[in-house]
Amino acid sequence: MDLTAMGKAAGQAKYALQKMSGEDRNRCLLAVAAALREQKEKILLANGEDVRKGEEKGMHPGLVDRLRLSDARIESMAEGLEEICKLDDPVGEVLERFTRPNGLELRKVRVPLGVIGIIYESRPNVTADAFGLCFKTGNAVILKGGSDALASNSAITQIIRESLGAQGICMDAVQLIASTDRAVTAEFMKMNRYVDVLIPRGGAGLIRSVVENSTVPVIETGTGNCHIYVDEDADIGMAVDIILNAKTQRIGVCNACESLVVHEAAEKELLPVLGEALKKKQVEIRGDRQVKKWIPDCTDATEEDYKTEYLDYILSVKTVSSVSEAITHINTHNTKHSEAIITGNKEHAEQFLKEVDAACVYVNASTRFTDGFEFGFGAEIGISTQKLHARGPMGLKELTSYKYIIQGNGQIRQ
Repeated sequence: MDLTAMGKAAGQAKYALQKMSGEDRNRCLLAVAAALREQKEKILLANGEDVRKGEEKGMHPGLVDRLRLSDARIESMAEGLEEICKLDDPVGEVLERFTRPNGLELRKVRVPLGVIGIIYESRPNVTADAFGLCFKTGNAVILKGGSDALASNSAITQIIRESLGAQGICMDAVQLIASTDRAVTAEFMKMNRYVDVLIPRGGAGLIRSVVENSTVPVIETGTGNCHIYVDEDADIGMAVDIILNAKTQRIGVCNACESLVVHEAAEKELLPVLGEALKKKQVEIRGDRQVKKWIPDCTDATEEDYKTEYLDYILSVKTVSSVSEAITHINTHNTKHSEAIITGNKEHAEQFLKEVDAACVYVNASTRFTDGFEFGFGAEIGISTQKLHARGPMGLKELTSYKYIIQGNGQIRQ
């Protein structure tokens, strides 16, 4: 596979995209959404092949859930593109405007990043989401999906490219690296001559590999060891509902709750009820000595459990004696993704919000809301857990940079 040729083609495509108006880009996105619906059987056939191979290889159920598409998920992909069309186009937005004493007029204006590379694992819906967000913001995108979803990603990308071509738009606005050779992925990470930014989406191993080996600037999207802390002043009924939602509504996602922290004053009322509720959902509990006192059949938790993103029906549970101890435990073991406190104590809530180091911090709500759609950003490109440029769900604005436009009337520097 000639990655250099792909890089050059993407470079040409980005300049073509930047000449398009926002209205024209929206028109193309709507056409792609319609094409995904019209050709959903082609996508489902390819996805069925990927799922079958994954199950034959013994793929983890959580990963199979990420991989599997359905009529509803394809409809969500199409609706995602339509929702992106409704969002304000950030390109060209004037962020600042000022005049210097010498008369120079300066404007700070949003511009596309250029060529975005995305390396991701078994989630074929990312193919459409990534294309939509990048295209809306005038960016070309080169995709490198996981080998487990190759047939699905290829089918989706082909439909998108054919739709663009039918509208007279450069098809190289989106390209898919179809090779499963790890050497090709390693080469992709070194394409700083052609790729402006690289975004990894997947497990800890993938993200670490990209961060450590890429010469292209990386926006780090993190794994989700998300915590819920049940404070001594929590509403127990609310806590149980939130924990069940955050843990079991969908297990194979980065904003699912993986770790529970419980104040010792709440454990007697909470844990027996929660233990029974989780048992009905087939959730394995791994807890400390205090947890075993109320849930005798739970497994002993190890230090490794407290820092693990399970993506499975497993929940680690830790008891603490104060909100400060809970915060220390969370900051020690979390991945800076999403953390929540359940409490009726305003002071404890404020302390938690201020001191917990994470991209998203909740009071009395499920961590499952950390999502571009839920935040009103449209489809997201990922959840950034870093602190430079972008943090949290990354929507359209996070796929732009800016440049200064300076208007003069003959000024020269003395």
